[in-house]
Amino acid sequence: MEQKELALIVGGSTGMGKETARLLVAQGIPLMIVGRNQDELENVKIDLSQTKDSRIEIVVADLYNRNQLDKLVSKVADEKRHIKFLVNSAGYFKPVSFIEHTETDYDLQLEINKAFFFLTQAVVKNMKTHGGGSIVNIGSMWAHQAVKSTPSSAYSMQKAGLHSLTQHLAMELADSNIRVNAVAPAVVQTTIYKSFIEEANIPSALSGFNSFHPIGRIGQPIDVANAIEFLLSDKASWITGEILNVDGGVMAGRN
Repeated sequence: MEQKELALIVGGSTGMGKETARLLVAQGIPLMIVGRNQDELENVKIDLSQTKDSRIEIVVADLYNRNQLDKLVSKVADEKRHIKFLVNSAGYFKPVSFIEHTETDYDLQLEINKAFFFLTQAVVKNMKTHGGGSIVNIGSMWAHQAVKSTPSSAYSMQKAGLHSLTQHLAMELADSNIRVNAVAPAVVQTTIYKSFIEEANIPSALSGFNSFHPIGRIGQPIDVANAIEFLLSDKASWITGEILNVDGGVMAGRN
């Protein structure tokens, strides 16, 4: 029997997206998980399929590949089930000084927002048809303030743009019973750092940022996933347009 509702998680094969998927599938919510790496997606499906009554569909799509993105948008546009939840969690991070930024470095960041924009547009049309939904974007603390040791001007532009899109969509879509929020994490231990750190060395490399956070430690993917789950849920039914700092206290001040 075809399920009537599902959650779409873009960038759900690793990190915060994966942990969000774990929380949602535990509630019996069917999932469509999008990622660019077939092996990672297969591993996630095997992992999450251990949950009772799990219903998981995986979709391989590279958001930088126009053809693959168009196919993904078309797939979403043709989806007959209610896409009740959307999480935009794909991302790329690599510190590069402003002077050294190339056009490729710039495109690696801003093309993500282009993909989110038109994919979200297709999802919103589905949500409006079915009576509403909830969207959560993963932004960043770097969109709020600069950190000299991690120069990331284009990355921060991308995330600031995503924060702004969140607020604009919250206003436009409120009458359609669609809530749109974002989370803004600080340093979280995920594989996003493997663009410039050996994956095995990520935990030790990031440990130097523990004291950067007033709470005294960097974040774990589940810390952010818990906030995403809340914003998606009816417990947050009077919250929209919010950029929620999930950052160990960084935006509150400094140690």
